[in-house]
Amino acid sequence: MRGGHPTPTSKPAAAAERPTAVVVGGGISGLIAARELASAGSAVTVLEAGTSWGGCVGSHVVAGLRLDSGAESFATRSTAVADLARELGLAERIVAPHPGGAWVQLPDGPQELPKTGVLGIPANPWDPEVRRSLGLAGSIRASLDRWLPASVGTSSEVTSVSSLVRTRMGKRVLKRLVSPVVGGVHSADPALLDVDMVAPGLRAGIRTHGSLAAAVATQRKTAQRPAASGAGAASGPAKAGSAVAGLKGGMNTLVEALVADLRERGVQLLSGRHADAVVKTADGWQVTAGESTFDAGRLVVALDGPAAVGLLEKSLPELSGLRPAPGPLVSLVTMVVDLPQLDGRPRGTGILVAPETPGIRAKALTHATAKWDWLAEQAGPGTHVLRLSYGRREEANAGPDVLMDDDSLLAAAVEDASALLTVPVSRADIVDWDVVRWAGALPFAAVGHKQRVEQVRRACSAADRLTVVGGWLAGNGLAAVVADTRRQLASVREDDSR
Repeated sequence: MRGGHPTPTSKPAAAAERPTAVVVGGGISGLIAARELASAGSAVTVLEAGTSWGGCVGSHVVAGLRLDSGAESFATRSTAVADLARELGLAERIVAPHPGGAWVQLPDGPQELPKTGVLGIPANPWDPEVRRSLGLAGSIRASLDRWLPASVGTSSEVTSVSSLVRTRMGKRVLKRLVSPVVGGVHSADPALLDVDMVAPGLRAGIRTHGSLAAAVATQRKTAQRPAASGAGAASGPAKAGSAVAGLKGGMNTLVEALVADLRERGVQLLSGRHADAVVKTADGWQVTAGESTFDAGRLVVALDGPAAVGLLEKSLPELSGLRPAPGPLVSLVTMVVDLPQLDGRPRGTGILVAPETPGIRAKALTHATAKWDWLAEQAGPGTHVLRLSYGRREEANAGPDVLMDDDSLLAAAVEDASALLTVPVSRADIVDWDVVRWAGALPFAAVGHKQRVEQVRRACSAADRLTVVGGWLAGNGLAAVVADTRRQLASVREDDSR
């Protein structure tokens, strides 16, 4: 006993004979890590500082509807999420979004977002939707990509999304297609983001297939191929701006199933436990959380980048210089409105906003009941769920006006929704609403971040029995996080079995 609190060594003898592991962080990566460790036979404890599980894959109830409060879809460029869903008994819940597609709001007006892009980069500059956005001159410039040497944009060790797109396809593709998509997905300027982190394999695809457009087409084809686990089987491949799928009932049902699975496996899930310090010991690691201490043969840190480095830097001083920049503060305003005029899906499944667009403060609007047929059925005719997101990386130091209070955010959302959807939305139309803020939930993959990730992983590998996972290392999005977490824990199991 330490301080009146039991440690894993005080458990029954049968449990004490099993290898022990402590996972710090109960977000999606922490829960998956715990599952992998438990399936390998470890006695696992998960420490979560907050009161809920799943991190940015959360839920809230608005107007009696249980809705996603964070991530509401996953990229189908890999089968990682679909495979996990299948293992958790959720295969029949995997659904594709309504095939209406999305729009982009440009300074000179709205345009349909091309359905064959990656991060807004078109697979064919001459697709009608692309040409409408770019104009004749823009499509001609973008098509020069086909004749450029494959080394253009791929020869340097690191490059930004902006540099790659501008070099190969021109400024018009960057400004009118890529910037709105990257801003909506990553809350950042494409000039700041490492293309190898936010679009893994894209530069390698240029070297293999000869052009950026061909690399995009190949990634899209892979993403839209129905997965063996059932992804896309409900209504075919997604036709929105990016190839995505979701779960009937929301992505939060994945967390619910994960937590239930962990409890069945005997994993100890402790919420409200902030990990204050970790210390390397002869037998592994010791974690202090308040007045409690936990001994573990293996430590997994599944926190955001700044928090992970802050927890580990006393034991691993070399991490101090590798602390990543914090992600942007993102605010999500969800409104449930009684507005039958929206039944016609005036802007498809939603609309992304180019940064230079005057008069619009939101970076994106998701028309959730237009995007997900299951949600439209739950809401009923005439009732619609609108979700608007606010906050970009470049606005982080823009001043106090960016950090609006809830009422100010709602007022902005009503005004922005009216402008973006071309249907007047008033406070009288709102049945219920909520604001959710995510601080640092979107990892900021600055140029050169991939190399820093490699340095972090080398340092952690050198520290025996330590694994660090999470979006700041894997890249943004559920598909990247799930795949990377399972890959890292698989290598742990291989090492431990030797």
